[in-house]
Amino acid sequence: MRTLAFILSAAALLSGCDQQRIEKLEEGLATEADVRKQFGEPTQITEKADGSKVFEYPRQPEGSTNYVITIGADGKMSSLRQLLTPTNFAKVQAGMDQAEVRRTLGKPAKTQRFAMKPDEEVWEWRFMDGQQKKVFNVTFDRDAKVLYSATADDPRETMAK
Repeated sequence: MRTLAFILSAAALLSGCDQQRIEKLEEGLATEADVRKQFGEPTQITEKADGSKVFEYPRQPEGSTNYVITIGADGKMSSLRQLLTPTNFAKVQAGMDQAEVRRTLGKPAKTQRFAMKPDEEVWEWRFMDGQQKKVFNVTFDRDAKVLYSATADDPRETMAK
């Protein structure tokens, strides 16, 4: 229990730090160096054909956010988005492939397969719905296409009570 409380408090502290970092960055003015100073090294960088770069900063599995920051070809930050939102969850539809889901929601907190359903894989993201901790799950078929998605209370919260 003590370990779980420590992890949850560390995640809350991290999200508070993120808000302070975000406040120091202004779209169109902040440079790539400013972004790296505030957020550190991204976990993944995608270079686009137009010369822009997309930096990924997932806060999964213990956090409740996934950030993507776009640096334009001019070296300035053009957007900073938190991906785990109701709007993005609604974009996940049956038939989408894993790459599309990954671009929409960022890196999942967890991926798993179940022995009784070997042709399926489930990806999970943790997020906040107001003050309530939730989990968004996407189930893929053997062809890596979305079968369905679902939102539930974070089971770690119900187990801790």
